[in-house]
Amino acid sequence: MISTSDDSLVGYVTDVQAGGLTAILIDDEPGRAPVVTIGDEDVLVGQVGSYMLVVQGVTQTLAMVTRMSEQEKLVPLETGERADETLRTAMAIRTITLIPLGIISDKGEFIRGVGSFPTTAAEVHVIGTDTIGVMFNKFQSKGYDVGFLPSNANQHVFFDPTALFGRHFTVLGQTGAGKSFTVANLIQRAVATMPKAHIILLDLHGEYSWVTDEGARANAFADETVRYVDARELEIPYWLMTYAELCDLLVDHSEREAANQTAYFRDTLFNLKRRSAEEIGLKKVSVDTPLFFSLDEVLASIQVENQRMEDGTRGPKKGPLHGDFDRFLIRLESKLNDVRYDFLLKPRVRNSSESLAGLLRDFVGLGEPKRAITIIDLSSVPFDVRPTVAAQIGRLAFEFNYWNPEYRDFPILLVCEEAHAYIPRDSSAQFSGARKSMERIAKEGRKYGVGLGVVSQRPHELSETVLSQCGTFICLRITNPTDQAYVKNLVPEAERDLVDVLAGLGRGEAMALGEAVPLPTRVQFHLPSPEPNSDDIDFYNKWINGPDDLDVDQIVDRWRRQERNE
Repeated sequence: MISTSDDSLVGYVTDVQAGGLTAILIDDEPGRAPVVTIGDEDVLVGQVGSYMLVVQGVTQTLAMVTRMSEQEKLVPLETGERADETLRTAMAIRTITLIPLGIISDKGEFIRGVGSFPTTAAEVHVIGTDTIGVMFNKFQSKGYDVGFLPSNANQHVFFDPTALFGRHFTVLGQTGAGKSFTVANLIQRAVATMPKAHIILLDLHGEYSWVTDEGARANAFADETVRYVDARELEIPYWLMTYAELCDLLVDHSEREAANQTAYFRDTLFNLKRRSAEEIGLKKVSVDTPLFFSLDEVLASIQVENQRMEDGTRGPKKGPLHGDFDRFLIRLESKLNDVRYDFLLKPRVRNSSESLAGLLRDFVGLGEPKRAITIIDLSSVPFDVRPTVAAQIGRLAFEFNYWNPEYRDFPILLVCEEAHAYIPRDSSAQFSGARKSMERIAKEGRKYGVGLGVVSQRPHELSETVLSQCGTFICLRITNPTDQAYVKNLVPEAERDLVDVLAGLGRGEAMALGEAVPLPTRVQFHLPSPEPNSDDIDFYNKWINGPDDLDVDQIVDRWRRQERNE
């Protein structure tokens, strides 16, 4: 239990609802802000985001202040013979709104959830910094210090990295709220605290690794901890895709001939993979076994079958699949001729089954030199191709540890920036592969040491399956009512009303809820060093001192070559 006294008593509960409590403060000095001295500390009562203790009998409930208001109450002056004819004066009545967070055990430990709510007349006490510090220091021994309390910069906030990364987390906030700022801070401090971390970061806009004006590459992480990989150079080749993914890429399932196309394609694919398996001495093989096969051979085989004639009673007649692949061949040849798909369909390095091990080593940071962080830059990949790339990266992360006998000793974290761009609620075929990959990690990754971090500015556009599996919610400023309502329905029920404070948060300030925090916390994250390249463009200065002309021919050339970062 937390010790209380008459000095810490500041009010009484006057209203109890399912979502919160209302209390009237004792006002000893009208017209002045209520301040209570606890030991040597002066505590300002009623600050939004501060903690209070609601006491009734032997039950102590920890609550957070979400609102403070003041009203005037008129009272008669007790002068003159007839009080009802005397002048009246105003007295301030201060009320605070509290969200119950949990109870304090007999040992003084915080326990989430409130089994029985306090009733009216329960006492409201302020809590000193030392008392709050005991609860916030629950995870201090792990050394993962991510920020501090906005109301008390001396009180650091420690997260539990096992719960944060192992049970998935999400960082949500509108543009400019500090998402990249927060992600950079979390990863920087994770690597500093846990140097054998294995983190894969999908960077959609080149915010974590970029080319400076001088032509050098800069990173949001220490150079000795990070490896930068252009998604096109990573070459996650077509032969690593599953049969279902290849069908989604090449087959239009709405066509009448789709069933014939998928059946013949499956047989062709299996025969080619079986031949590759024999070359390396592999006896058992399936259509999804990651073995090299030639896409040119697939194309040639289908072309022959599409034009095959056979003997009939009156002469040559069309084969059973004659003409069924006309549209299939058009789609395949179109993608082979599209330079945007070269990294996937025309690998230059990953063109043999033996090259898979090297790809995986680079992918998880075991290449030479070893790195804790692998930044996969998707900024140069066209928007309509990103879901395909994201699907492969997600599947590789899961498959690596699924087949890794030491997966418990080698956990991997996959961080998805701007996740709504490729893991949307939209169930269209374009995003089905990425959704399946990420939802599989969300539902099953914890068992195999694959964690997922989802970052987005549009929560209501994200896959609900992915978000619902997140154990920790880091909610930065969100002012959109639709997004607020969506987040409120996803966070733990006892903490839903805390979402109401999101509109008033500053940059890099968040409401952290869930399993990785010692208690629901309004936290100001530490400034990352170095910072990501996510600052807004300075329109004012650039429109005064910006260039007078541009090399438009170069812009056109880069557009045509799809080379954005050169």
